[in-house]
Amino acid sequence: MSFSTVLHEDGFDLWHNDLCLLSHRAGNPAISIGRGRPELEMVRGNFRIDDVIDDRCVLDRCVLENGAIRLWCGTRPETILAIKIEQESDRTTLKIRCTDSSVNRLWLTMNVSADESLWGGGEQMSYLRLNGRRFPFWTSEPGVGRDKTTELTQIMDAEGLAGGDYWTTNYPQPTWLSSQRYAVHLNTAAYTVLDLTQAGRASVECWVADIDVELFTAGSLPDLVTKMSDRFGRQPALPEWAISGAIVGLKDGDATFDRFDKIAASGAAISGLWCEDWIGIRQTSFGKRLFWDWQWNAKRYPYLPARIAALAERGVRFLGYVNPYLAIDGPLFAEAAALGYLALRQDSDEPYAVDFGEFDAGVVDFTNPDAAAWFSERIIGKEMLDFGLSGWMADFGEYLPTDVRLFDRSNPMEAHNRWPVLWAKVNADAIASRGKTSEATFFMRAGYSGVQAYCPLLWAGDQCVDFSRHDGINTVITGALSSGLLGNAYHHSDLGGYTSLHGVVRTADLMHRWIDMAAFAPVMRSHEGNRPADNLQVDSSEEILSHFARMSQVHARLAPYVRALSDEAVATGLPLQRPLFLHYDDAVYHDIQDQYLYGADMLVAPVVFAEQLERSVVLPDGQWRHLWSGDNYTGGTHIIHAPTGCPPVFYRQDSAHAPLFASITGEFGT
Repeated sequence: MSFSTVLHEDGFDLWHNDLCLLSHRAGNPAISIGRGRPELEMVRGNFRIDDVIDDRCVLDRCVLENGAIRLWCGTRPETILAIKIEQESDRTTLKIRCTDSSVNRLWLTMNVSADESLWGGGEQMSYLRLNGRRFPFWTSEPGVGRDKTTELTQIMDAEGLAGGDYWTTNYPQPTWLSSQRYAVHLNTAAYTVLDLTQAGRASVECWVADIDVELFTAGSLPDLVTKMSDRFGRQPALPEWAISGAIVGLKDGDATFDRFDKIAASGAAISGLWCEDWIGIRQTSFGKRLFWDWQWNAKRYPYLPARIAALAERGVRFLGYVNPYLAIDGPLFAEAAALGYLALRQDSDEPYAVDFGEFDAGVVDFTNPDAAAWFSERIIGKEMLDFGLSGWMADFGEYLPTDVRLFDRSNPMEAHNRWPVLWAKVNADAIASRGKTSEATFFMRAGYSGVQAYCPLLWAGDQCVDFSRHDGINTVITGALSSGLLGNAYHHSDLGGYTSLHGVVRTADLMHRWIDMAAFAPVMRSHEGNRPADNLQVDSSEEILSHFARMSQVHARLAPYVRALSDEAVATGLPLQRPLFLHYDDAVYHDIQDQYLYGADMLVAPVVFAEQLERSVVLPDGQWRHLWSGDNYTGGTHIIHAPTGCPPVFYRQDSAHAPLFASITGEFGT
């Protein structure tokens, strides 16, 4: 299976087997170029992006010269777009270059067959299958609600562009996979749009004219996912402690430890305590936020070094929080400014201050190698790893303003999408400098092409604490499946969700269902959310705590299986959570995004609707066994009883791990 190019007098065709992916002719051109001016507005990581097109030129002339295809417009013969096609056995690259540096827009139309499904796009939260929709690729806050028809989204839009839409995501990536066993990657950090709203067409708009279009092919979809991992980078195996118990998130200052002891006394399997407030609290109208100066706050946690040592004796790791910005009222900001390590304003040599909502922060300029090394060593190395932290949330990464002045003089419009990758590398370098790549870990929400090489674990960002279609519990599954296809092996979420605004608070039903779902992810981690006092927590009632303890034990029991899947991910890049179609070649599975394969041997169908005690589950062909009852099922659609604590989970009867799964049935089954 490979690509082939056929040249014609007035154009060319690019074929993948019997599918013509791209056909350009003078009378039916697929490529055009032009000039545009962006109009952007940013409010705390939310963007309004428009484009003013000054001119657009259809390339209706074509000639082959010196092994390259040269295209131009008959009314502008001096502007040439050259396409050099480089081919390998299973990969083809279209190297597109323009002779006119003022040209900054490229439009490209590819063909999509009628029965073809496309997936990918980074971490998409609303739709796994991309067909029929338009997807801009720009890292940003995903928004609250993400559905323009809902009152919550409309309120958040009015308060600062913060409502979002189905395509807004912390982690976009201009890469998509086809059910026809090929993948397309646009090797650029520029703002790009994939438009699939017109049947039979995949229209690309890119805000640069020089771009490499990379195409991959493989004999199977799993092999294609492996090629994505080969291309973008592969994560190390997760540390044993990260998968062998739950990580409890609490932010109560020194009172945290009494609460932790109560949770531990419930019998919960706990491997980590995550205190994002280890650096202090800043109270805002949004809720309880953190003080962005990345050093131990001894006033809030007066005995923290001793506490960390005591936890270690119990086999529990301590985790914290960091992000790539420095609050202007903290000492680290002054230190970075004195060293010249902050991004600057374009109109002066003053550090650029970003409004994060009731406080401002400076941007550490990671295009400066010295600044990146300083953050990696001075903050993550000395203040965190040497202090005793074994992991942390590496938050943000998607906020880089488009009007900063950077050390390397790069265009901030393109640096914006690259920023999460630079941020991930800063964290990975710090861990590597201490020789702890297999022992310590961090998790990120922001990403772009190449983040896979540095970020060992994704988390799904800030879901609403509800069951809403576009911003609730169910978006976690879609995010795991879409990002996993692009080489991100490990994914998890904030148990209980995060965002609680305008009366949206956690219900007991939501907490129970999120506990059930989190047990069947590589990492099970709770979060108190942005307004802890208004929301239920894992220790808010005996019923919730008992349920959390039981499911954390189930999660811990699965650790040998998760370790085997992690080893497989290291070898092949295959994600732990997989869409059904990855192993079962049938179009009936192409749209399923509310259940997943956990490895090849287990199927998980979480309950993601409120007050639901049963749900429909699609089982692929084969013999399956219900994890809780031990009852046997064959392939097909089944209505499964799903009380709290028994989410629909099945395993293949012929699995090499069947004895492990059967032991869970024996101890926790109904």
